[in-house]
Amino acid sequence: MAVEDLGIGGAGDGRPPGMQDVARLAGVSAQTVSRVLRGHVNVSDRTRSQVMSAVEQLGYRRNHAASVLSSGRSRTIGAVMWSTVQYSGLLISHGMEQAARESGYTVSTVSVTSLAAHALESALATLIEQAVEGIVLAIPINEPDRRVADLLARVPSVSVDGAISSTTQMVMVDQELIGRLATQHLLDLGHDNVWHVSGDDKWNEASLRTAGWQRTVEAAGRTPAPLLHGDWTPQSGYEAGQLLARIPDATAVFVSSDEMAFGVMRALEDAGLRIPEDVSVVGVDDISLAPFSRPALTTVAQPLLGVGASAVRHLLAQITKEPIEETPLVPELIVRASTAPPRKPLVE
Repeated sequence: MAVEDLGIGGAGDGRPPGMQDVARLAGVSAQTVSRVLRGHVNVSDRTRSQVMSAVEQLGYRRNHAASVLSSGRSRTIGAVMWSTVQYSGLLISHGMEQAARESGYTVSTVSVTSLAAHALESALATLIEQAVEGIVLAIPINEPDRRVADLLARVPSVSVDGAISSTTQMVMVDQELIGRLATQHLLDLGHDNVWHVSGDDKWNEASLRTAGWQRTVEAAGRTPAPLLHGDWTPQSGYEAGQLLARIPDATAVFVSSDEMAFGVMRALEDAGLRIPEDVSVVGVDDISLAPFSRPALTTVAQPLLGVGASAVRHLLAQITKEPIEETPLVPELIVRASTAPPRKPLVE
């Protein structure tokens, strides 16, 4: 069928093309058109090509607001993210968007720079006003303010970093295990003790990694070294590394993120220390630069794309009230060149 036969675009009543017009031109049902435009996976390549060709010929533009009104579904999920350029957050966000797209959803993200109740209220209210069907929280709060909890109760919600309410599900990697894996690796190499540079104390994952480090050191019969505090940035790692460089018996350090670990390594090298001959270093995340640092960084990898994707799958299961198959999110120790047994002291 030709476009002119539909009476659209000046050939007839001049009205803008609709989904029914696309369906007629493509020779499929309006429901099939809808599935193609929502990115549904169960559509043949031939049908998808026919529909998209008709969309292009007609210049069809989907009216999102009308779609929401007619179906009661926005096909949009919201995400509240911490405003950061931190690599882990970017990967989680990418995993969310990918999983949402595969299920025919889009993600509307609001970033926050404050954990104050009014900031979180504003972010959640913005998403709810957009008629999102559910919300993923990627912010470090454990006990939401009452008003925040009230807003969360209005829509399905999932947390990837410890935010809880009576209706919020949890999706996260075992952060305490991360601390245990990193610390045990250094102890197994023969280091007398393991120092630790923590992440931002406000973050649930930072405190859990610290707990894993502390319990592993204590289980080995050692007294934990004084905790060094970072804020996830390489600069804070550099400052912690400057302190470590002045401690002769600090031969091993577990750093709560790769980005901070790079800062620690630079500070140690600036102080004339060698890695791993003088100090062994372990990070967390296995970011893309970790294998290319000098020396290559030993780290505990998190399935960050999987975290984002799992959060979306759990949220959609709440929305559709369908069962979900649980996928374990397991951290993995990646041993590279930044760790080694401690150097034996010279015998006089």
